[in-house]
Amino acid sequence: MAKLSASRQKALLRKYARNLKFLMIVASIVVIVVTLPKQAKFRYEYEKGRIWNQKDLISPYNFAILKTPQEIEADRLEALKTVKPIYQLNTDMGQQQQEGFKGDFEIKWHDAGLNEHLKERYLKAGLEMLNNVYQKGVLTLNGRYRTITENYSITILNHNVAAEKNTADLFTKEKALSYCEEYLSKTNLDHAFLMNLLQNRIQDNLLYDDKLTRRLEKEVVDGLSITRGMVQKGDPIVVKGSIINNDVYQKLESYKKAFEDNARVNGDRRLVLLGQFLLVAIVITLLIVFLYLFRKDIYFDNRLVGLILLVVTAMLATLSWAIRIQLPNLYYIPYCIVPIIIRILFDTRLALNIHLLVILVAGFFVPNSFEFAFYEITAGMVSIYSIKNLIRREQFLTSALIIIFNYLVAFLGISFIREGTIINLDWMDFLPFVVSVLLTLLAYPLIYAFERVFGITSEITLIELTNTNAPLLRQLAFTAPGTFQHSLQVANLAENAIFSIGGNALLVRAGALYHDIGKMENPLYFIENQTSGFNPHDKLSYEESAQIIIRHVSTGADMARKNDLPEIVIDFIRTHHGNTRVDYFYQSFLKNFPEKIINENTFRYPGPIPFSKEQGVLMLADSVEAASRALKEPDEQSISNLVDRIVSYKLDQGQLNDSNITLKELQTIKEIFKKMLMSIYHVRINY
Repeated sequence: MAKLSASRQKALLRKYARNLKFLMIVASIVVIVVTLPKQAKFRYEYEKGRIWNQKDLISPYNFAILKTPQEIEADRLEALKTVKPIYQLNTDMGQQQQEGFKGDFEIKWHDAGLNEHLKERYLKAGLEMLNNVYQKGVLTLNGRYRTITENYSITILNHNVAAEKNTADLFTKEKALSYCEEYLSKTNLDHAFLMNLLQNRIQDNLLYDDKLTRRLEKEVVDGLSITRGMVQKGDPIVVKGSIINNDVYQKLESYKKAFEDNARVNGDRRLVLLGQFLLVAIVITLLIVFLYLFRKDIYFDNRLVGLILLVVTAMLATLSWAIRIQLPNLYYIPYCIVPIIIRILFDTRLALNIHLLVILVAGFFVPNSFEFAFYEITAGMVSIYSIKNLIRREQFLTSALIIIFNYLVAFLGISFIREGTIINLDWMDFLPFVVSVLLTLLAYPLIYAFERVFGITSEITLIELTNTNAPLLRQLAFTAPGTFQHSLQVANLAENAIFSIGGNALLVRAGALYHDIGKMENPLYFIENQTSGFNPHDKLSYEESAQIIIRHVSTGADMARKNDLPEIVIDFIRTHHGNTRVDYFYQSFLKNFPEKIINENTFRYPGPIPFSKEQGVLMLADSVEAASRALKEPDEQSISNLVDRIVSYKLDQGQLNDSNITLKELQTIKEIFKKMLMSIYHVRINY
């Protein structure tokens, strides 16, 4: 019953896992489809200067030819020239300033000490000048409307009655003061006295009405036509074999706009929705099939499947959002962030596969689909290739520069094909690609976030772990220096071997550096840390000694978990001895106590045996390096025999059964171990 219950429990878990995976897939498809813009897709792709290779395109209905943005801008500027700036006349300003002048005059007159008989004449002259100035009008010229001659026509509103004048016929404050100077020059009055009073009393009585002027400009611009001519139903838009010149291009653009407007009004949104659902479903299904066929380890881990679906959904949702808000250029979006994240967290093949699928979906909703696909597929491939072997953080910056260079080459190539000249090249069109690459650098913090949330170990984390200044490795070097040196040698052996047969060299190095950290609990019980000739095992029974040696595996795993080491590294600690025996103490027990019955498991490591190629290589490197230290006179023959004997022993014991290492790869591993050990022990190779 207990067995049946456990079996049923596993079956239920598998069923729920399948159901959860299915729900995640459906949810991803639904979210992508819901966020995508619901509009019919124009079926034709075209570019200026290219030959129309499709059949003759005949207009199915009447539509207006849209003006180009340049034509619309020219019309706008021309229309704005017809709008005269509006000034409001302040009718009270002249009277107020004249009254103020009289008050100032009375106060200043006595202080000036001028002839009393001339008082009326001075007052009359000042008031006459002010009256003439305000009758004509005073304004401040507006820089928006100045011409080369600095004179332009304006509309003056006086109680909603409009009158048109030229600024040449009006005063500015400077021109008004010049007029007063000229007026006084024809009299024998004291210029300084009156000018001192007048300059404070000449103010604008014509005030620019910006709000009313801009409203009038908006009305004029809004009234402009954005079309020029019509294409009648049945008329050819473009014929096969003709070059798409400016006029034909504008007709195609106009037809595309008319098609989209017509589809928006008359099209069946449910069919558009169904079409999008089918396309997205194909892409997501292909992704899941790829995982099932080539990455079963990911396929059966819903956590990892969820992460991949989240990244794909987030990228396509971002594209949909950009289209919805009408982002000026869709190349601002960092499409390369997806392949970089997937490459760092998983592998190259999966990254390339996902990137291609994302771009295929995006291509249905961006203009110039082929051009877009060429830009982004090549950039994605470059981003993946540039970080094939990530060993330094600076590679992100190097990758960014390579991606920018790829964009630049593609930009120049497409521009030359389209324009046929370098003169009209607009470098501002390249700016979105630069911004996109800069945003791609956000992959670094995103990778860290995904690692924490989904419990994944990226190569960036492995780089940090393999730094010998990491706290746990510093502690190992101080507490058990012999073990630390042994771990370094094992790391070098295993890393070179796995690199040659194909595998994650960085992961092997991390596993090798931490595989023996459990020895820090009792460092002197391990021969590499014994320097004084004293061996504490001499005071222990064979069983106790074996248990201390075996315990370094479980102790190391516990120590690693307390220090937040990833489980993928802890697996190296658990598997580096597999379930082999501690043969020295086992054979010693049999030799000294032949009459006693022994439980072999007392002298056997708990396992498991290595279940990956990387773990298998580490087990071999660990055994070979440790055994090589016992060679009294290491030479080519003794090292070769040692490596062959240890590898054969591990095979005979079934320790490599789950590691997926082939016999051919084993031969390569042995050759590398022999070569490196001979180099370590300075053995001269016989030729």
